[in-house]
Amino acid sequence: MADYYQLVVEKREKIGINATKTLRRNGKIPANYYYKGQDNINLVLDTKGLFHALHSGSRVFEVELEGDLQYVMIKEIQYHPVTENVLHVDLMRVRRDVKMTITVPIHLEGDAVGINEGGVLSHLLTNIEIECLPIDVPEFIPVDVTELEMNSSLSVGDIVVSGEYTILTDQAVAIATITPPKEEEEPVVDLEEGEEGEEGEGAADDERSDDDQAEGGDTKEEKTE
Repeated sequence: MADYYQLVVEKREKIGINATKTLRRNGKIPANYYYKGQDNINLVLDTKGLFHALHSGSRVFEVELEGDLQYVMIKEIQYHPVTENVLHVDLMRVRRDVKMTITVPIHLEGDAVGINEGGVLSHLLTNIEIECLPIDVPEFIPVDVTELEMNSSLSVGDIVVSGEYTILTDQAVAIATITPPKEEEEPVVDLEEGEEGEEGEGAADDERSDDDQAEGGDTKEEKTE
């Protein structure tokens, strides 16, 4: 079971452009809280608190709202296109007793045999879709690549499930492969058009020059006679 970071939230009383700008100047972030069948709730998050939550490793967070401890996921984060500062956050409530579908990262673990044989490890699938209760969401799915040999691969079906979750991703999807390194091809130097012709023309000019000299010599001798 994962330990969830508690995200501190406050109700947002004022809405609108001016109110939003004031919040951001004061180190706060406007947010919306969504839950199926209920009205949306306008909230306020602390910028530093959100930063720590995002780097906590949790995918599901605890929030205390109206005296009730609830679980939420971050549905969407809007960033500034230039500064990349967080402008707005959408939170979606999840129930502890209702299974949910979520995507979690895959971590490759171990030193593959194929690497020692000179192979190259390619990590093809970095995230996987699972179904579980909010309290059972793993931080990541470990995949042991120790026995991965040259010209072999691991697929989703090879994952050893070690938690209370069900894998939804197709079992045949490849996660990692070991392949021989690509051989570097020797560069082929193509002669530009005219290079051989220039040499030929030069040789021809030399031949013509020799002939001219010979003819010129003969003419000179004739005049002498």
